[in-house]
Amino acid sequence: MSKFDTWIDNKVAQNLFIWFCFFIILFGTIQADNRWLASLFTITLLAPPIYLNNLFILPLLREKLVLFFFLFLINLLVSSSIFVYIMSIVLQQELQWNLWANFLGVMILALIFASAIKLARDSFYRRQQEKDAELKLLKAQLNPHFLFNTLNNLYGLSVIKSDKLPGLMLKLSDLLRYSLYDTKETFVPLEKEIRYLENYMSLEKIRLENTTEIQFHKKGDFTTTKIAPMVLIVFVENAFKHLETIQGKKSSVSVSLSVQGEKMMFSCINTFASNHHTKPSLETGKSGIGLQNAKKRLDLIYADKYKLDIIKKDEKFVVELMLLF
Repeated sequence: MSKFDTWIDNKVAQNLFIWFCFFIILFGTIQADNRWLASLFTITLLAPPIYLNNLFILPLLREKLVLFFFLFLINLLVSSSIFVYIMSIVLQQELQWNLWANFLGVMILALIFASAIKLARDSFYRRQQEKDAELKLLKAQLNPHFLFNTLNNLYGLSVIKSDKLPGLMLKLSDLLRYSLYDTKETFVPLEKEIRYLENYMSLEKIRLENTTEIQFHKKGDFTTTKIAPMVLIVFVENAFKHLETIQGKKSSVSVSLSVQGEKMMFSCINTFASNHHTKPSLETGKSGIGLQNAKKRLDLIYADKYKLDIIKKDEKFVVELMLLF
């Protein structure tokens, strides 16, 4: 999170900014000999009823509507009366009903404006908390999904190449360390995510050996770029899961990733047999869980800053993802 975002999320800074804007409005509208002092004096009188309303009365709006309106009215009338009484003492004049009516109008507008800002801010924070909770849930679902697929791969390797299991278990340890400990943040360095993909693909390369051609091309500067963790791995996992051997040819998985400025292009291509009787799909079977989670996370984190295409052409599944940072 940048320093600007930290300031934006700081409630004290938010309140000071709103009061500063209100001071500018008062300074431009109040007709008095000393507009600075009059504006500050008005804000001093407005602040207590506004904070009383926002902190104690406004929370009753959803559950106790009648009580809310009653307390809102009492707060409005009492604060207006106190303001007129203080003004009469300061100006050494008798109570004036027109002054009370004028301040009552100002207080109504101030309370409505402050309530609207408070409701909008609370709604934004509530949606943000729901979004964070959903992201944590999706990430929690992703780790067991990854482990399930990897253990399946190790089971196949134990049958075919049992002598290579110790080295493979070390790679699995590195993969799990990353997925369990390094992915707690919303964003991680892209170079770590790439290293994670490379480790996973190296496991698959040993398992498939001479039957599959596996390539990983990368281009650009990854040291300063960050990405949502474990988004790309889902597409790579699906590529290997739906990989099929073509008669007389090697199957292949090709992954490429490039970064240009604030734009990242990722593609993952795997072959399949076009004469297969069952219709292959990236979104069927158990792998669909990971793919659905990946799409949801992209929607939540990147919103309109990404484009995802999953197509089938020329005996190949093609996944193309474009991200804007």
